[in-house]
Amino acid sequence: MNAVGSRAVIAASSVARRVGTMLDSMGASMEVAKYTERLVPSTRFVAVDGIAPVVSETATFVAPSASVIGDVTLGSNSSIWYGATVRGDVNKLTIGEYSSIGDRAVVHVAKIQGDFSTTIGNHVTVGPCAVVHACILKDEVVIGASAQVLDGAVVESQSMVAAGSVVTPGTTIASGELWAGSPAKKVRALTDEEKAAIAETATDQAELAAMHAFENSKDYTQLAADEEELRDAQERDPDYIQPKDWKDVDDVLGQGQPGFIFNSTLTHPEEGLKVLQKRLNEEKKQKQ
Repeated sequence: MNAVGSRAVIAASSVARRVGTMLDSMGASMEVAKYTERLVPSTRFVAVDGIAPVVSETATFVAPSASVIGDVTLGSNSSIWYGATVRGDVNKLTIGEYSSIGDRAVVHVAKIQGDFSTTIGNHVTVGPCAVVHACILKDEVVIGASAQVLDGAVVESQSMVAAGSVVTPGTTIASGELWAGSPAKKVRALTDEEKAAIAETATDQAELAAMHAFENSKDYTQLAADEEELRDAQERDPDYIQPKDWKDVDDVLGQGQPGFIFNSTLTHPEEGLKVLQKRLNEEKKQKQ
């Protein structure tokens, strides 16, 4: 009796799988706009009171685990990294060009206890776990890891706030200064080299973000191909036949040139190999 029941369950499972495959194929054939599922489809852009985030088409990267909420504007070549929250739910929040919001950082606005929007300029780097709350960061500013810049504060251009510092509400940091501590105080003026490094850091971050954006855009097929290519590179003997980095112009459906079987002619295999090798060498030279 158990054997009969097992066979019945197996048969029913097989039928269910076939029906599911048929339904999936039918749905795919009815799609007007083809959809490719990505490995990381969880990027969240959330509208509040009908106002959705506005992200530049040339923004470099918004991580799949980041949250961008409400009245937020993100400029070109800017990035929001893993676990970060950028929330413009009760006021406006603007991020300029070449600026980055680090991992698990929080950027917010204020409305209940003071009416403060948040403005972040160009070439601004907000470090991981930092808090930027209802304040203004001018161009070329660095906010260190886990630092806090609070309500109504203004950080002028080419300034730095050290890691772990707390810039208290209403504070103004003048241009070209380094502040540190809790509460943060002026430490010294920045050198010319440090000022130049601020913009360079922002540009480097944008380049790194572009790499992350490319990797996150891959689907399962591309990831499987990358894994196979890596394994091949690790295991293939350098003296063994190497993968082709070029394409035979006469190839048909990956089966080689018509009239050849396994890279040989039907009548004279050895001569056919010589002819093919000569032609492939010529194609390589043309590409170089």
